[in-house]
Amino acid sequence: MTTRVLVADDHPIFRDGLVKSLEETGEFRVVATASSADEAVAMAKARSPDLALLDLSMPGNGLSALAEILAAKSAEHVAMLTVSEEDDDVGKALQSGASAYILKGVSATELRRILNGVVAGEAYVSPGLAARVLSLMTSPKPSTETSPFDDLTKREVEILQLVSKSLSNKEVARELHIQEKTVKHHMTTIMSKLQARNRVEAALMARDQWGRDR
Repeated sequence: MTTRVLVADDHPIFRDGLVKSLEETGEFRVVATASSADEAVAMAKARSPDLALLDLSMPGNGLSALAEILAAKSAEHVAMLTVSEEDDDVGKALQSGASAYILKGVSATELRRILNGVVAGEAYVSPGLAARVLSLMTSPKPSTETSPFDDLTKREVEILQLVSKSLSNKEVARELHIQEKTVKHHMTTIMSKLQARNRVEAALMARDQWGRDR
């Protein structure tokens, strides 16, 4: 099934190259392009893409477009593609609901892989930003000996350990010989128990917790 994409970036040469890179394998079809936040919001409402891929620094601010598109539910998934590694930008994008924060410079093959994962329900943060994302997104831990990790079942621990190693739901299911939908169900429960906003935060919390326990 071809994924319908909105591409928003204010640099025409980069935008055109991005469109070609996405469409060359037939996995994605770009149904609309935009060069500003306002255009991105309007085109998302008009075309209802499966995925909106937004530049952060385009006129009007990509974060503004992200918030409006998600509020209007005019795209099922929204991913940010940017050069910014600023903590504030990363934190705001993920806290506003972006499914992915991708740094420009990624290869076309890797970008398609990441976006396929996003459409499948995965979350992604470019390597190198993960440690900072953890400090931005996790709340201070209360001074108590109890931990939300204590509430996880044996199966939930097994799944979260694999997720923390960057395995997708499909790969986790294959590793544990269970169905992918079962993994998704467990991940929903895990995120609720850990009070994690998304899969990325849950994985980073796991790395932090179990890394300290070793």
